[in-house]
Formats: sequence, structure tokens, C-alpha cells
Amino acid sequence: MNEQSPEPPYSKTMLTRALTAVGLPTTRAYELALRVEQDLAAQGESAMELEHLEQLARSIVGEDEGANAVRKLRLYREFQRLDLPIVVMIGGGTGSGKSSVATEVAHRLGITRVTSTDVIRHTMRAFFSEGFMPTIHYSSFEAGRAHWREEDENAVLSGFLDQTRNVLVGMGAVIERALSERWSIVLEGVHLVPGLLPPIEGALTVHCVLQIADREAHAAHFWIRDATSVGLRPVQRYLDALDDIRLIQSTIVDRAHRHDVPVIENRNIEHTITSVMDLVLSSVEARQVAARA
Repeated sequence: MNEQSPEPPYSKTMLTRALTAVGLPTTRAYELALRVEQDLAAQGESAMELEHLEQLARSIVGEDEGANAVRKLRLYREFQRLDLPIVVMIGGGTGSGKSSVATEVAHRLGITRVTSTDVIRHTMRAFFSEGFMPTIHYSSFEAGRAHWREEDENAVLSGFLDQTRNVLVGMGAVIERALSERWSIVLEGVHLVPGLLPPIEGALTVHCVLQIADREAHAAHFWIRDATSVGLRPVQRYLDALDDIRLIQSTIVDRAHRHDVPVIENRNIEHTITSVMDLVLSSVEARQVAARA
């Protein structure tokens, strides 16, 4: 985007949403959008030059935060102009907040297709019997029951990894369909294990892993899930399996470090969402740099 070209016309609501999407707190985003609307009305204009927008942002929300917000807004506009689909993959252990983060990230990016690898697993088990593909008939942290061998001391991980390899076949089909239709998609799930994913071509791909390092904080997430699911996801089942859940989380995080996949500590969901959005915008920026090289 030319530095001197005006931003396209935004309503106050649209600009507030765009600024919030790139991480500016809602109150500050609204304050800045209101000031832009007032300035445009006073000048009889319908669009504002980016340089003027940045000046307003610096004066209203602060030098660093204002400049950063406008930089991200530029990248957000470039994201909206992408000529290829985007695949955002959010992995992590059970109870790390993947689904909540994925839903909000998809909303901010304007992506209407959000799929869980666990939904893929449930679909696959309707077609493949337990005798043929046993591990997909269990939760990720219970798959070792199907994969158990008396001599296998690592049944939890063996079962999980076997389940993951099976589920990723189904996930590959979902991605292939999305790309053939040129849809963008957000995928979330415990099975998005770094190093095991098939290569994805013809899309801008962003992959990250969420974790909750503190055991007590991790356990608290299951209490929240129990309350929001009206008992459909009973907390005690997860608390009883917490050691196995955290073993799988540790394995996913270790593999993420080995394969240079960003790991985000999910202490605060708003911060986590902003971090994932930053990864998306950074990928857009890297693509711009590569295109100019």
C-alpha cells in the first residue's frame, strides 16, 4: 500500500472492529475511530491518509501503541487483499483454550470455516470400526487403552501418536477440499502436532501451539469448560486424567520447539488471541518482503 494513499472509507464501527481485530483495546479503538470520524466530517472528506491516521493514533493511544496499531492495520488490509487462501492451525494439549482462541481469531479474520480435529476424529470413527482403527474411538488422552501393550511403558503417547497419524489423514482431506474451493480455514486441535503435519501448498499457512504451563491453571480451565458446557464435558474425567493430558501437552510443546513452531502461553485469552493475530500479520508481512525480493 502506498504510504500516501488514503485509507478506504471506514465507518466508525468498521474502523473500531478493524483496530480491535489487530489488538487495540476496544475502548481505545473506539476513541480513535470516533476522532477519525470527527476529523473527516470537519474536512468534508470520506477517507484519510495513513500518515494522518498514524498521527491521530500516536496522540490518542500513545507513540508506540499508536504506531504499532497503524502498522498492523496496514497489514490487516493487505491480508484482506490476499490472492490465496489462508490456513491457520492452532494446536495444543486438551484444555489449553484452542477452540475459544480459534473461534475469535476466525471472527477477526473474517474466516467462516472453523474445524476441530476432534470433529474429524468423530467423523472418521463413524466409517472405521474399532477393530480396524482402534485409537480413533477414544479421546486423545485415553487412546493408549486401545494401543496398550504389556511391554509398552509409553502407552499414553503411543496411543495418542497413532490416533494423530490417523486423524491427520482426514485433516489433509479437509484442507485439500478447502484449497480446491479457495476457502480460508481455521483448524484447531490436539492432533496438530508439529513435525507430523502434511505439507500444505497453495496457501498462506500459520501454525502455533498453545500451552498452560502451570498445573493448577490448567486444571482450572476444565472447571470453566464444565460450567460453559452445562455438564456435557464433566470436569472430573479430565482432572482424573490430568497427568496424561499434561504429558501429551509436554510432548506437543517439545516438538513445537524442535520444529520452530511458535508456542504461546495461554495465561490470558485476549493476549493469546492478539499473539495469534500477530503471527498471521507477520506472515503477511513476510510474504510482502519475499515478493519484493
